[in-house]
Amino acid sequence: MIFQLRASNLFSALSCILFLGFSSANLALPKAIAQTGGNEDIELEVGVVQRFGDEVTDKLRISSTSGNVLTLSFLGGDMQPRTLETDSITLEINPYPLEEPVIFERVVLSDRATFETAEDSANNWQKLGIEVEITQPGRWQVWADPDVYKTPLLRRLLLESLREKGYTNPYLETEVVEALPRISFIVGGYRYSRLDLEISASNNLIQVAEGEEGENPILYAGTMKVQRNSYWDFTLVNQVPLETYLRGVVPHEIGAGAPYNAIEAQTILARTYALRNLRRFAADDYQLCATVHCQVYRGLTGTAASADKAIAATTGQVLTYNNELVDALYSSTAGGVTSFFNDIWDGENRPYLRSIIDSPLPVWDLSQQSLADEATFRRFINLKEGFNETGVSLFRWNKQSSIEQLNEDFRKYLERIKHPLADFTTIQNMAVTERSPSGRILTLTVQTDKGIVELEKTEARSAFGPPRSTLFYLEPIYDANQVLKGYAFVGGGFGHGVGMSQYGSYNLAKLGWTAEKILAFYYPGTEIEKLDRSIVFWRETNEE
Repeated sequence: MIFQLRASNLFSALSCILFLGFSSANLALPKAIAQTGGNEDIELEVGVVQRFGDEVTDKLRISSTSGNVLTLSFLGGDMQPRTLETDSITLEINPYPLEEPVIFERVVLSDRATFETAEDSANNWQKLGIEVEITQPGRWQVWADPDVYKTPLLRRLLLESLREKGYTNPYLETEVVEALPRISFIVGGYRYSRLDLEISASNNLIQVAEGEEGENPILYAGTMKVQRNSYWDFTLVNQVPLETYLRGVVPHEIGAGAPYNAIEAQTILARTYALRNLRRFAADDYQLCATVHCQVYRGLTGTAASADKAIAATTGQVLTYNNELVDALYSSTAGGVTSFFNDIWDGENRPYLRSIIDSPLPVWDLSQQSLADEATFRRFINLKEGFNETGVSLFRWNKQSSIEQLNEDFRKYLERIKHPLADFTTIQNMAVTERSPSGRILTLTVQTDKGIVELEKTEARSAFGPPRSTLFYLEPIYDANQVLKGYAFVGGGFGHGVGMSQYGSYNLAKLGWTAEKILAFYYPGTEIEKLDRSIVFWRETNEE
């Protein structure tokens, strides 16, 4: 399940760099990822604290439950395994000064808002013969694989060859490191300083609290490991069985008070999503995160009887299409119409992720009234009745922002992606220049005093504060002298709008729809199957 590929020797790396003799067969991603565990509960590796040590003041308090103990495992100074027992520890960051500064460099090939588009970008770079890995230092980035492009010469040769081929966006990111962070903790009056640490508990329950005071701990099942990541700091990784993991996802994603059949549908999706996305953090040697960049996961804190019932009732059930796990995408609120995959992300469309009107009633006919037309879209977005999400606060919204605030938002966005127009003074005009048939913005053009920036797909949402989705239109706001003062973002939905609408599923469940019928509505052509060895977890979307 490792995404990045390795060169066997220096000659193959140089061949990639100099664009000599590309072979797509040699550079293809793994053709399929098959299940290896049979019917037993699969163990997941979830990064529950991803950037521990980003600040030297970071602290983590890890403790056992009452009457139990933690076992700490690590390598001693003599490189022999050591274990300690305690009921709690506080992890701190201890910078270890280097005798000489080290220069840490990486070639950033692309910078994207989402994993899905970053993965498509990675596939395209690999077709050029460049070995890559996907990372998430903030936004999702595609790096030239540091294990292949190891030296300053190789990295600069790569950039030079890309420039000669007309690629201007890749850049070299350089950091001078004078000290390496280590995790530090005290047991028995002695301070230990280590680069990694494994933590288990006598009853398999571990409490984790972030911050100086260690308040509001989250209870996790399974074991923990503190391990180094790609950014000179650490990740706290929870190793947890799949079905237990779902106890910490389902109630936080769909809501413990949701109608039961909606909870069952969410449970099947959450299980499918987790197994299909095990490759997301391969560069950092774990599988999933615990935030909205994956699925919200809160361990055993906030579990709900309704979710536990749905997990037990659907144990091992996943959603498939042609015997492969579906891309089980879902969002809070679709705004009355779901999206094609390619409306939001780069990459091939999935045949089961279609644009449908989110209603059990014939309130709109997309085949006759495409939302790609601006005037038609505005009529649609002003409809409020008859949809699954009617009455939900995020179904329709109108968010206004001053030109000063929009300038600030946009400048931060351009600086983050290292755009050459980040030093602009003011936005002069904004306009939607292309929509998809589902109404999602495909191109938003921003005219600044320094030039034009075209924002594609979900970047139109990432660049500004007001929009809750890419399902919106713009209304300029002028003062009495017709001077542009800001814009109103008039739209609907919250999130990407692909696949199941969680609030939409509420209404369908209240109408008596089963989980199977709800999933068939949002993912046409799919089927619910019991997980077995024949099901493919994930297949490269652009394979032959």
